[in-house]
Amino acid sequence: MIKIKVKTGDQVRVLAGDHKGSEGKIVKLFRSKNLAIVEGVNMVKKHNKPSSQNPKGGITEQEAPIHISNLSLLTSKGETTRVGYKTADGQKNRVALKSDEII
Repeated sequence: MIKIKVKTGDQVRVLAGDHKGSEGKIVKLFRSKNLAIVEGVNMVKKHNKPSSQNPKGGITEQEAPIHISNLSLLTSKGETTRVGYKTADGQKNRVALKSDEII
């Protein structure tokens, strides 16, 4: 299992696949499968059966998960960066390796 260095709420850019170059915020992480759902990216159509909440059924669009190896964290300037860790004042902080800023 890969160590996941991005968190829910992080701004990321897609590095590979059909949605390469698109950016968004991580909505949900599936740590056991190394997948993340990114807001507005990798939209798929889902066919819904009629139910009591949705009596007509129909087709809805929703985000599908993307493997975290295809995502890269964005700095405050909008550049992609890798994530490292540094200890300061007894606290372990995530650090953008490109700009040395604390995330």
